[in-house]
Amino acid sequence: MAKYIWQFPNWPNFNIDYEHLLPKLSRCHSLQGQLLQQIASVGIDLELETQLEALTQEAVKTAELEGEYYNPDAVRSSIARRLGLPTAGLPSPPRNVDGLVDVLLDATDIDNPNLSSDRLKAWHAALFPIGRSGLNDIEVGQWRSEAMQIISGRAGKEKIHYEAPPADRVDHEMNVFFEWWEKSHVDLKSTDPIIRAGIAHYWFVAIHPFDDGNGRIARALSDMALAQSDGTTKRCYSLSSTIMENREGYYSVLENTSNGQGDITEWLSWFVDCLEASLNQSKATIEKVLGLTHFWQNISDISLNDRQIKVVKKLLEAGEGGFEGGLTAKKHQGMVKGSRATLTRDLADLVDKGILIVTGERKGTRYDLNWEFARKNHH
Repeated sequence: MAKYIWQFPNWPNFNIDYEHLLPKLSRCHSLQGQLLQQIASVGIDLELETQLEALTQEAVKTAELEGEYYNPDAVRSSIARRLGLPTAGLPSPPRNVDGLVDVLLDATDIDNPNLSSDRLKAWHAALFPIGRSGLNDIEVGQWRSEAMQIISGRAGKEKIHYEAPPADRVDHEMNVFFEWWEKSHVDLKSTDPIIRAGIAHYWFVAIHPFDDGNGRIARALSDMALAQSDGTTKRCYSLSSTIMENREGYYSVLENTSNGQGDITEWLSWFVDCLEASLNQSKATIEKVLGLTHFWQNISDISLNDRQIKVVKKLLEAGEGGFEGGLTAKKHQGMVKGSRATLTRDLADLVDKGILIVTGERKGTRYDLNWEFARKNHH
């Protein structure tokens, strides 16, 4: 009796209910297009900043999913150096951080779409530069030579969640995977690019070809497939960040699918939902940054004192509707130093200049930014 997905006779021909996935896929494709347009319109500096932020998030969160915690500043330093951005004030990254960044950047190099055992083994070696995972020695840059089980619980009460194909089958299994990868890349009409990214992720994890690091490499393969579908190396969203927010769901859906009848629709549905969430998150972040840029450009000819600039910055950081209960005279006094008369004058001046909008009266008086300045393009 087949217990795991790779033991079913039709493995690895997965069953997929495309009708169920279609509405989600069309939303994702639409969001991908909007995001790429946004990125194209923001200018080179902001584009590089967005890339730096997305890649930093991706590296930190993909490691965290495996219980490893990297200093975000060290990761940022490693990526900034490779993107040609300044690294002043950032710490020197350790070798394992550099290794993970190398893998993520190599994965999104769309000029090199080919996947081979040599390339994946090089990624694995980069992830474990000293040949150890935590306290354990592992085989680095080699397929595993032993059985692999995912187990939880204490000794004598263990629960086996999953068992991967035997070690002597890994080479064959990976060759079938590489053939599919090549074929599905050349014939993009045969497999939706987002579905391809989800299948690659799942299939790789199911084979579990390495002693350790399989999750990180599976997520890098998703990034690789998505970069090929976007037609750009510019990563402006982080899938691992969204997965990390629902870590339990991630492992649970992988386990459910691996013990299924060869149907991976549940996993793909979960994966596409994650992608949609990360695209929306990135879109909102870019819109916020663009809004800040427009705001300052549109008020550039209005003179403000340091206290007023500080208040405007606080309200911008909070975002539209993000300043709970609105700005009151009392909250204003807590933000900036100055006599009550001076601060009252500051607020009145900001209202006169159209930068603040006032609602209510007496004790119910509230101030908010005139967000039209953030919405209008500066001409």
